[in-house]
Amino acid sequence: MKKLINSVETVLTESLQGFAAAHADIVALDGECRFVRRARPVPGKVALISGGGSGHEPLHAGFVGLGMLDAACPGQIFTSPTPDQMVAAAAAVDGGAGLLLIVKNYEGDVMNFEMAAEMIGGPVMTVLTDDDVAVEASSFSTGRRGVAGTLLVEKIVGAAAEEGRDLAALKALGDQVNHRTRSMGVALTSCTVPAAGRPTFAIGEDEIEMGVGIHGEPGRRRVALAPADAIVAELVDAILRDLGDAAGQDVLLFVNGFGGTPAAELYLVYHAAARLLARHGIRIARSLVGSYVTSLDMAGCSITVSRLDDELVRLWDAPVHTTALRWGA
Repeated sequence: MKKLINSVETVLTESLQGFAAAHADIVALDGECRFVRRARPVPGKVALISGGGSGHEPLHAGFVGLGMLDAACPGQIFTSPTPDQMVAAAAAVDGGAGLLLIVKNYEGDVMNFEMAAEMIGGPVMTVLTDDDVAVEASSFSTGRRGVAGTLLVEKIVGAAAEEGRDLAALKALGDQVNHRTRSMGVALTSCTVPAAGRPTFAIGEDEIEMGVGIHGEPGRRRVALAPADAIVAELVDAILRDLGDAAGQDVLLFVNGFGGTPAAELYLVYHAAARLLARHGIRIARSLVGSYVTSLDMAGCSITVSRLDDELVRLWDAPVHTTALRWGA
């Protein structure tokens, strides 16, 4: 294993300290490294809190700031944060209008966020993301996994929170965006967790994993490497079959890298996916390409399609100023 680390025990702490120091105008790090919060909390608005295991950067800490999250709780790599972290984050960013927790559907995250909600007390609601169409359940989740579509929920709901919408309205909006969103990924290589020191799974030079999870969980099937057009066609077909008839509708197309995929390949995937959507009579109203919901150093990508309406487009376009997404601010 070759990684730029000092020790497996200090990877997360040192990374968070560097992150906060580099972006002190946007974020602040709790003194015990339990959470990252907005540098300037906003009183009177609903506070959005998310989190999960580290290793998916820039998710979630990279989405803390104007127009998205108020705080993010990072667990150890691929390990859920603890309820105590979330309780501390809530106390730091509670503006008096309630708290909305945005949680990916993994058993550890769901259990710990539920415990935190009980400990916090007061007005707290949860949006559970489960956009992955690859498998109905895995060793990590009961039901579908929450993956790259979580970014869309955080961006759109974050914009609405900045406008001053109340907790119930934000919860309903988050559920709506999640319901409109589907994702599926493919892995070309495994990722390597520093504490393990070896690849999470073995895969041949001529093999790919269709439907892989963001922790390296098995997908739908292991198949031979094929041209990009064929791989993208399988991903898009699975997404559209699950999404339902989207002909004539506007969508957001998001091509997400898993951490080890060059931008040139991600744009090639976008080009292939866009052609397929056009053949189905689906209009791409907004797009995003880049490595935003990663799996350490895994080579591969996911495709996310989300059905939009005029209001969702407006909220997507609203100003955002985080370390990972910035426009209009």
